[in-house]
Amino acid sequence: MEKKSLIIIVFVSTALLFVASCENAGQTGAGLGALAGAGIGQAIGRNTESTLIGAGIGAAGGYIVGNEKDKKDEQKKTQAAIAEANEFYVNVTNANSSVFPVKIIKSGNVYIDTRGNQYLALPTEAQLKAAGYGF
Repeated sequence: MEKKSLIIIVFVSTALLFVASCENAGQTGAGLGALAGAGIGQAIGRNTESTLIGAGIGAAGGYIVGNEKDKKDEQKKTQAAIAEANEFYVNVTNANSSVFPVKIIKSGNVYIDTRGNQYLALPTEAQLKAAGYGF
């Protein structure tokens, strides 16, 4: 095996281990971008300078893309947490003693049941029965 091939195998293996241990998409993007950029730089320039320039540009580009993905993922988590915090259930006991949970969503200062009825406070079981829930 040629010395150059061995160096390439060691470099790629090390880069893949680095990428596998990344904690977020920004780090993963930087690692993959550097790896791809280095390969492209080497293919185009055939020298160390081109390889390093390619790695730098690839790492920067990969980080930017990965970081934007991290931001979107965090925004989705935040929105899901807010939605969950504004969701309530009020149990309505039926005539046969079974219990039916009614989902209530808080939107601003108003609580809305699944039929679209609006309340100024979290509705009670009696209010929900008056609105037609239960049997």
